[in-house]
Amino acid sequence: MRKYNVAVVGATGAVGEELFRILEEVDFPVANLLPLASARSAGNMIEFKGSEYKVYELTNTVFDEHEVDIAFFSAGGSISAEFAKYAVASGAVVIDNTSHFRMEPNIPLVVPEVNPEDIALWRESGIIANPNCSTIQMVQALKALDSVYPIKRVDVSTYQATSGAGKKGMEELVQQMQDFFAFRLDETEIKAFPHQIALNVIPQVDKAMPSGFTKEEEKMVYETQKIMHKQLKIAATCVRVPVLRSHSESVTVTFEDGIDADLDKCKEALENFENLKVVDDLPNKIYPMPIISTDTDYTYVGRLRKDIYDANIIHFFNVADQVRVGAATNAVRIALKWIKLEENN
Repeated sequence: MRKYNVAVVGATGAVGEELFRILEEVDFPVANLLPLASARSAGNMIEFKGSEYKVYELTNTVFDEHEVDIAFFSAGGSISAEFAKYAVASGAVVIDNTSHFRMEPNIPLVVPEVNPEDIALWRESGIIANPNCSTIQMVQALKALDSVYPIKRVDVSTYQATSGAGKKGMEELVQQMQDFFAFRLDETEIKAFPHQIALNVIPQVDKAMPSGFTKEEEKMVYETQKIMHKQLKIAATCVRVPVLRSHSESVTVTFEDGIDADLDKCKEALENFENLKVVDDLPNKIYPMPIISTDTDYTYVGRLRKDIYDANIIHFFNVADQVRVGAATNAVRIALKWIKLEENN
């Protein structure tokens, strides 16, 4: 396998830092590493595989100057909107972790375990979009189940960790908990979320939309339909919870009318699906939780059960590390699939 010049935009952020870890863990074929960030972070050093790399300022010309092959973007939608085109023009493939390009018709939106064939569409734009974190872990399970019985509808409630708001979200939870134990919670700062997150749950992730849903909830609907190439009926309720890392989801799947869903077949499909782990033993108090998924690259599925009233409905609970599976790991998996595709052509 040849080696590639890799750039990471947003190198000093939570997802950027995780990207470096995962690239090292999977022994990604890196020829040269180019950490990129804003001017205020330029000059800092990033450690990777025992060597130090200087952080460069993200500019219009930096991709040409360093002959980048693969550019990971994890610095926010406005940054991707402004600078991704320069990476593409230089000849790099862009793997974008923001929401900016996801619903563009000519840009593939990819979860490698679900729709790897869509990666080949990258040539139309030079960009491959990484889906929303909550979408990624849900569609992995949905794809497994849809291979057994055709799905008609999905209802999901999420329990999203503060890592979804980046470093500032996690730091705010920690600070508010410290303020609570110091008896000064009434003075605590509220910046990253609409309300205090410590000892609270907030039934709003992202801005309100005209539909009455939030933008995060609509992402789960439309991204899932695009990834699965299927116009599923989906309703989502996204909730922020006081957990540092790993998003959880309670999912109800309705199969087509007339299906008597065999729970053993559903469980087998989930167990055999790539990068899913079934953790499901309720009598012994064994089920997916953030503390088992954090800092791993698996989506954990459990609490699998049939509906009491309708034979074509099942329910389950899943958990995955939002920073890894929901962002950095998925991006690296896309890059590895892209390399195989290019080297086979």
